[in-house]
Parts: sequence; C-alpha cells; structure tokens
Amino acid sequence: MANQDQLHRYLFENYAVRGELVTVSNTWKQVLENHNYPLPVKTLLGELLVATSLLTATLKFAGDITVQLQGDGPMNLAVINGNNRQQMRGVARVQGDVPANADLKTLVGNGYLVITITPEEGERYQGVVGLEGDTLAACLEDYFMRSEQLPTRLFIRTGEVDGQPAAGGMLLQVLPAQETQANDFEHLAVLTETVKAEELFSLPAEEVLWRLYHEEEVTLYDPQDVEFKCTCSRERCAAALKTLPDEEVDSIIAEEGEIDMHCDYCGNHYLFNAMDIAEIRNNASPADPQVH
Repeated sequence: MANQDQLHRYLFENYAVRGELVTVSNTWKQVLENHNYPLPVKTLLGELLVATSLLTATLKFAGDITVQLQGDGPMNLAVINGNNRQQMRGVARVQGDVPANADLKTLVGNGYLVITITPEEGERYQGVVGLEGDTLAACLEDYFMRSEQLPTRLFIRTGEVDGQPAAGGMLLQVLPAQETQANDFEHLAVLTETVKAEELFSLPAEEVLWRLYHEEEVTLYDPQDVEFKCTCSRERCAAALKTLPDEEVDSIIAEEGEIDMHCDYCGNHYLFNAMDIAEIRNNASPADPQVH
C-alpha cells in the first residue's frame, strides 16, 4: 500500500480533457479515529473525502472548500473541509439507527449536497443541489453540469487493505472553453470506470494510468500530498469563550470546576479553569495548552 496519500493531476495530449487521481487512505483513517460511526457512515465519509480532495484540485486559487450532505435521515450531517494545500478534516452526525446496508438516500433522507468555496481573496460561493443521483459521485456530476456546464465524471472507490480503511478516486473533466467531442469524453470515461479499487489503493499512479490508458498519450504532473489537519487550537477556543456572557462561563466553572471544550473533528479536549478564564478576560494569553 502506498505510504503517502497523494493527489496526481494528468492531462490527455490528444483530447481537451484533464484528470486527477487521489489516494486518501491515511487521511480517512484519521478522520475516523476518534469516532465510532456505523459502517455506511464511515464509507460515505470516505467517499466525501475522496470527492472533496478531487474538487479542491479543480479550483484555481488558494482557499477552502467544504462539501456537506445534510438531510432528515439518520445521518443528518456529513461534512469534509479541505483547502488548496490538500489539508482535510471531516465529521458526521448520526442521530438515528443506521441500517447495515444503508445507501446514500437511506442515510441522508430528504436532503441536499452543499458545496461552499471560500477563496482567500474574493467572493465566497455556495452551490446547493438536491440529491437526485443514487450515489455521491452522481450527485456531484449533476452539480458540475448545472453550475459549471463542464462534463465531469467521478470514480470513487472505498474498501480495505490489510484490514485498514482504504479510499481513492479519479476525476475526468473537459477543459473549459475547449472543444471536446462528447464521444471522446465518453470513451475516456468508459476506460476510467474500469479502475479497480485494489489498483488505486496499492499501485503507483503511473502504473494505474498506464493500465487504464496505455493507448493514449497522458502527461502526469508532480503529485501533491494529502493529509489530515485540524484547524482547532487553544487560541480559537479562548476566543470563542470570550464571546460568551461572563455569567454563563462563571456558572460552568462553579459547577464543573473547569470548562472542557471538545473538537468534533479531531477529538482534542481543551481545558480552561478559573485562572485561565481570568487570564483570557485580562487579554493575556492562556496558560500552556492542556490537550488530551
């Protein structure tokens, strides 16, 4: 199994079509680490992680992207945050019983796919699509046709390698403002569809591409590492505490002895006692982190 999660971009020399190939197995494992999700939820988070990484790579700027599913099903929220540096984190909320063989519709119920793009410079953009497709990939392809008018295909694979979660995927997209024959794109999509999960999870990108497209001319670019990274910090928690009414904070301290702030994404706990709170109010920096 490849040690490193990586995103590879590639281009077909004879067609105005670009591609991406990503592996996110280690990152997915870290997303799942502090949670006890039912299997269908784990799988969907893996798919969402693959999709977010592939989508992030379609952006031409520095910034963040959030891909979330929300609905009235037993899993009412699943979200992955990523950025152009391929730093990812994610979480799901489950509030009902999840059948062992639950598909996308069963998990989310009546719901939406929401894609939020926040460039470091420029306007924030949000796209919302109903869950028309039976799979996450189909819903995202639908989103691209509606919002970008760019034919796009996603191929997402999740599974296990040596008992550990493994996930990866590929994306094909027609280059904007280029003429591509529909049947050329379909031809490449048919080839890509044949990618096997175990090839994606365990073979070098060059070999996967050669197996799929050995009759095509493909240029493969240098890869980009994908990693799990949470943006929580003691400073952020302190800033959040500052916004709460003093009485509320004081009453929690009186009852509990300390305030325990827990990050849903990575499982970190940040503890603040009465002395820390006094320092925050005096605008001093909180004492050394107490992370568990």
